[in-house]
Amino acid sequence: MKDFAVSDNPRVQAQLDRLGALTLPTGRLGLEVIHLLLTRLGDPHKALPPVFHVAGTNGKGSTCAYLRAMLEAEGYTVHAATKPHLVRYNERIRVAGKLIEDDLLADLLEEVLDKGEDLNPSFFEVTTAATFLAFHRIPADVCVIEVGLGGRFDATNVLDGQAACGIATLGIDHEAFLLVPEAGVPQDPLCRIAFEKAGIARPGVPLVTQAYAPAVTKAVIDQAMVAGAKTALRNLDWFADLGETIAYRDRHGELKLPLPALVGTHQADNAALAVAMLRHQSQVQVSPEAMAQGISAARWPARLQLLGPGPLTALAGGRKVWLDGGHNVDAGFAIARFFAGAAPFHLITGMLSSKDPAAIVAPLRGKLLSLSVVPAPGHEAHRPEDIAAHADLAVQAFPDVAAALRARPPGGDVLIAGSLYLAGEVLRLNREFPD
Repeated sequence: MKDFAVSDNPRVQAQLDRLGALTLPTGRLGLEVIHLLLTRLGDPHKALPPVFHVAGTNGKGSTCAYLRAMLEAEGYTVHAATKPHLVRYNERIRVAGKLIEDDLLADLLEEVLDKGEDLNPSFFEVTTAATFLAFHRIPADVCVIEVGLGGRFDATNVLDGQAACGIATLGIDHEAFLLVPEAGVPQDPLCRIAFEKAGIARPGVPLVTQAYAPAVTKAVIDQAMVAGAKTALRNLDWFADLGETIAYRDRHGELKLPLPALVGTHQADNAALAVAMLRHQSQVQVSPEAMAQGISAARWPARLQLLGPGPLTALAGGRKVWLDGGHNVDAGFAIARFFAGAAPFHLITGMLSSKDPAAIVAPLRGKLLSLSVVPAPGHEAHRPEDIAAHADLAVQAFPDVAAALRARPPGGDVLIAGSLYLAGEVLRLNREFPD
């Protein structure tokens, strides 16, 4: 499995093959290519419905899911662009509330690839251009767009006039891209990450954030000031106390909202950020009732997802099987908080070699009955000994998740975590396709 995935539609597969052949020239950063490509396509990004643009290290996809659900509960037709896909490339582009259909996807990818062939665009630039074409040509009321990598140089960062921009939780990830040495940028790693994410700020547009350490917050504010954005900072401009409900308040008043159906306290934080983004803009009106309905209805696969009945979970002997695509330290701590009061469980993990091998297993020390290591499908993965160096129990290696599930001793639930690529393979094998 590669990033561009496969399709059972021959026309889509032909274009995915072309996408898969693209490379990003070493050292190329900037937005010049995506601007040129969009110009050749008639600048579709300049004529979109109001856009909610979300960056962050963790939680940006879930925040987008809450935004979409709340907007749809209000009756709006919503375009949504999220990433990465888990099983099918189509998951990246949701047109007027539904995953893009194969024929339209094939047509758009072909058009973009043909127009930009001599520009040597990247996978992400082509995907972004095709997304903006779809969103421009098919009517909708509003767009929800997730930033891919960073923010400042992300291919989506060509938009202007957004309704609101948001920054979710920040942490260290994608260091090879986001911490490249550069003059005139913050030297502290987390402040540098904040600087990159806040690169989506736009003049006069609300930039709504979670709460960060003071130095990190300053990095965000500095970027917002340069851009002329209006900041709305958690614990300064808006507040959300989490208990049996989300007690939200800002200058407009107070709301009592339900906790999300998505599990984990961090999901309530993500939902609160989505509420704050809606409350700090004026282009799209959403009632408190629609906010509550959307928070309860939102779904986001492979984020502490309890898997349903299927070919893979049938191998677990009646135990619950949880799935999470988290792969960095913050995700590991979020998982640990969720399982803090639970009985010990079995962990099956597979992590890309570019990720911190301690990220998931170290926060779970003392909570595991067993630790199994499997490959990350289609990618170079950490060896079992890399994972074992950060664990407090013996590690077993298996060729795949099915073999690891079959081998688990009786008792205890199962968590599969450590990679979105692994999560996608698990969903595919269990026939739980994101829709």
